[in-house]
Amino acid sequence: MSILTGKSAVVAGGGKNLGGLVSRHLADLGANVAVHYNSASSEAEARETAAAVEAAGGKALLFQGDLTKPAKVTELFDAAKQAFGGIDIAVNTAGKVLRKPILETTEAEYDSMFDINAKAAYFFIKEAGRTLNDNGSLVTVVTALLGAFTDGYSTYAGGKSPVEHFNRAAAKEYGVRGINVNAIAPGPMDTPFFYGQETPERVEFHKSQGMGNRLTLIDDIAPIIDLLVTPGGHWITGQTLFANGGYTTR
Repeated sequence: MSILTGKSAVVAGGGKNLGGLVSRHLADLGANVAVHYNSASSEAEARETAAAVEAAGGKALLFQGDLTKPAKVTELFDAAKQAFGGIDIAVNTAGKVLRKPILETTEAEYDSMFDINAKAAYFFIKEAGRTLNDNGSLVTVVTALLGAFTDGYSTYAGGKSPVEHFNRAAAKEYGVRGINVNAIAPGPMDTPFFYGQETPERVEFHKSQGMGNRLTLIDDIAPIIDLLVTPGGHWITGQTLFANGGYTTR
């Protein structure tokens, strides 16, 4: 019997990249997984991920929705609870990256970045608290830029930074039910989201700041999420784990 047999999970942004790998990992550990994806452009990858969950022996639920709308977050958790009979794990990997000087940032860009990175995260945490079974686990992916002093990423790092405070409050509020609440802060990740924001020269600089002269891989992060949502890591709560190969600290 696998360690998560009989457990169920919701993974926001769970169709591809890091979220897709997390969904697969949880299924390999025995969990049922609700695979959320945002738009039709990622539906094919989300379906592949759901098929992998079922191939691992778990139940899969596909859910499309814009999580900047709190009603959609509620729908996601309600659908997962109805499909699986309960939810034990909630992981939010969704986010949006923007590298742009403050003087060039528009109000629309600011609103979009904070809606996706802060507002959606807040209501994901809220709905997880409402629906998770006792002794469950909640993880949100943030960014190692929370420990950096740099230019260009004001709305990305700024939009992710409130999640630490959301998590701390949730860890105290949900801790009475045995739910652990954490954030994980990867370094610059080797995914398409990163390369669209950077020049080749800056990519090489970012690589030079990490252990082994490389970027963070999704394979570096998914096992840490595995730890946080299984008994071996359950005593960790209210923390932001900087998993970035020494890229930055604080």
